[in-house]
Amino acid sequence: MWERRYGFPNPVRDDAGERQYTLDDMTRLRAIKRLMDVGMRPGKIIALSIDELNALADAHAPARRDAAVPALEREVIAMLKAHDAAALQQTLGQWLMRHGLQQFALDTLGPLNHAIGMAWMRGEIEIFEEHLYTEQVQAALRAGIHAFPRQAGSPCVLLTTLPGEQHGLGLLMVEAVLACEGAQCTSLGTQTPQDDVRRAALAHRIDIVALSFSAGFPLRQATDSLATLRRQLPQGVTLWAGGEMTRRIRTTTPGVVLLPDLAASVGALRSWRSHFAASASD
Repeated sequence: MWERRYGFPNPVRDDAGERQYTLDDMTRLRAIKRLMDVGMRPGKIIALSIDELNALADAHAPARRDAAVPALEREVIAMLKAHDAAALQQTLGQWLMRHGLQQFALDTLGPLNHAIGMAWMRGEIEIFEEHLYTEQVQAALRAGIHAFPRQAGSPCVLLTTLPGEQHGLGLLMVEAVLACEGAQCTSLGTQTPQDDVRRAALAHRIDIVALSFSAGFPLRQATDSLATLRRQLPQGVTLWAGGEMTRRIRTTTPGVVLLPDLAASVGALRSWRSHFAASASD
């Protein structure tokens, strides 16, 4: 479709008629994908040079919050290239213990996840290496969450993604942050059908349903699904939508709280508790 619409890429064909792409094509396509992941349309950027594409993508990178993270990024990328899973597991565990679960999720993983994603987009690491990183981070987060003292408190939060959203790392990061705030979290993992989200919310007596959307999730599909789910859930159940995709939402969906970054979940939780306390005192 891009060949017909934009004239790029323009691959040659082998004897069997299969497309063959050059390394320059792949480098440019990775850069275009970086920008599409932050909401840009291919037609607006596909004519740019590789230097222009990379400069534009770097301009959209979030500001760093921890001066020590760049050194960690280089260390982790080196471990991935060396295929040293044991060292990576140990390093992540040490950082979690040093900074605590919530700070590890908020201040360390955000910039680190972005750096690993950029390294993959630039071709510095392979797909299987990026997958290894994700698995090791998820293992570290699960260990931290399970070791965190469980308290009988509120609210009860249901965490999941909708069908088509396979990325579950964001869910674990939110769970880690909320667990440190005393919330009771129930995770269904990824790709839960909307009606099952509703059923689970009722069965577990959930106060907040929290959905995660990665940058590449279709905007229209997300907003339509959120509006439908909001109608299906009881009015007393709060609906949160978080992740990179939510930054592209320009119109507010009534009854849906948008969390454009991980730190916003802490403020939203405290706001929910303040509202609940005020309602209980009336």
